[in-house]
Amino acid sequence: MNKYVFGIDYGTDSVRAVLVNTANGEELATSVFYYPRWKKGLYCNAALHQFRQHPLDYVEGLEYTIKDCLQKVDVTIAQQVVGLSIDTTGSTPVAVNEAGTPLALLPEFENEPDAMFVLWKDHMATKEAAEINQHAEKFDTNYLQFVGGIYSSEWYWAKLLRLLRNNETIRPHVFSFVEHCDWIPFLLTGGSSFSDLKRGVCSAGHKTLWAEEFGGVPPEDFFTSLDPLLTGYSSKNFTHTYTAAEAVGNLSTEWANKLGLTTDVKIGIGAFDCHMGAVGGQIEPYYLSKVIGTSTCDMMVIPTHEMNDIIVKGICGQVDGSIIPNMIGLEAGQSAFGDVYAWFKNLLAWPLQFIEDEETKNKISDQIIAQLSQAAAALPVNEKDELAIDWLNGRRTPDANQLLKGAINGINLASDAPRIFKALVEATCFGAKAIADRFVTEGIAIKGIIAMGGVAKKSPYIMQTMANILGMPIRVHKSEQTCAVGAAMFAATVAGVFTKVEDAMQVMGQGFDTTYYPDENLTNIYNTRYTQYTQLGNFIEHGKI
Repeated sequence: MNKYVFGIDYGTDSVRAVLVNTANGEELATSVFYYPRWKKGLYCNAALHQFRQHPLDYVEGLEYTIKDCLQKVDVTIAQQVVGLSIDTTGSTPVAVNEAGTPLALLPEFENEPDAMFVLWKDHMATKEAAEINQHAEKFDTNYLQFVGGIYSSEWYWAKLLRLLRNNETIRPHVFSFVEHCDWIPFLLTGGSSFSDLKRGVCSAGHKTLWAEEFGGVPPEDFFTSLDPLLTGYSSKNFTHTYTAAEAVGNLSTEWANKLGLTTDVKIGIGAFDCHMGAVGGQIEPYYLSKVIGTSTCDMMVIPTHEMNDIIVKGICGQVDGSIIPNMIGLEAGQSAFGDVYAWFKNLLAWPLQFIEDEETKNKISDQIIAQLSQAAAALPVNEKDELAIDWLNGRRTPDANQLLKGAINGINLASDAPRIFKALVEATCFGAKAIADRFVTEGIAIKGIIAMGGVAKKSPYIMQTMANILGMPIRVHKSEQTCAVGAAMFAATVAGVFTKVEDAMQVMGQGFDTTYYPDENLTNIYNTRYTQYTQLGNFIEHGKI
């Protein structure tokens, strides 16, 4: 009898489910659900850097995509589904009560943004992040050492502190703060008390300062001396963490009946999308795996015994078992990648709102990036071309600073849309090089580059530019859904089909379909351009080159 698993991938705009055969990695069915409230722009204010998502978008999407997949296959397959694992964006936490229920699911808070999931790209807590960084310097133990030495406004404690400080109405109702990737498995297994919730080492290690070396998160006085509002949140919330290769429990009767599955389905510990995406993309030790979409997440795995006490500065953390058990998972990334292009597209498309014919409007809008890419690819590369900085949503790594802004330098009356687009593409790729260079200068060798995600699959011009700038070949993974497939590999592992996730990767992996090789004729020009990018960035950040 064949055994099947579900991988569920919660992205920024949608949730997607994939139903996979564990025997060969065949994707039997896929379904995508776009968050309706998010699509309407509800509960968000880009000018304030406020980005919130309602839990109902997640719950409704979960039910829809799984049912939709099952409707596309033979009716007998539902009884042969043995596992389900999920990944989510992060850090995307939510305030919950003692029952583990997100406050936005309570009638009195259903329209309160602070009661909803605080999306990773929400940067309202920059002040709190800065305070955490300053506060950490007062302690003999460096509690930020495993998150690159800098705490980010994109992460758990900064967001919790801001919420508690700025919303006295919901403050008394906040029992805990829970990552999206930890809450969905709790929901599926019928969790009814916060004590039932299991936290994954992926989210805990990379975003909440959890480390075995500390015996958990930093001690209570670290938080209470920062602000008494944080009293109790560390001691009652973090006792043990789990890898994604472990099970939370079985699918609850309620959800089994709702989805048409059995209660024999094992539910895995959740993790972040980029981490499971790296597994779906068949990550290898010392290969930099890049999930490239609205932002990027750059991951590496290194066998634990080979790290040699190296602690990489300025990245988003290094955590034992956060990607693959018994390996150190290292994470970096860019706060905006595809979002940079989306911003420019929306800028150019502004007049389209006055066109009444929706078909014409959509046809033009859909062609903007493709036409820009074609025109930009035909342009020569020169040292004096327009130059951009990619920090339109701040800088995640190296050295997190979400207050930084983007820039375009050297424009003149000849600077048309393709030339500016070319500068933006180069800027995002220079940002990728800055990450790769940081790993290397910190003593971590890079043997190769693996790319996956929407941009990697759909944008040859961007990927070729990245290969040229990095000076390394880039292999693009074949799967369109590497994050969901990675979740499926973990689901197969927690269900006992495989003894370890590496075996699932080997059997269920789909391989690679494209490799981009650097153009050596452009190496010297891009090296000069990268120096210019670095100098412009230093000027923006520090006021000097």
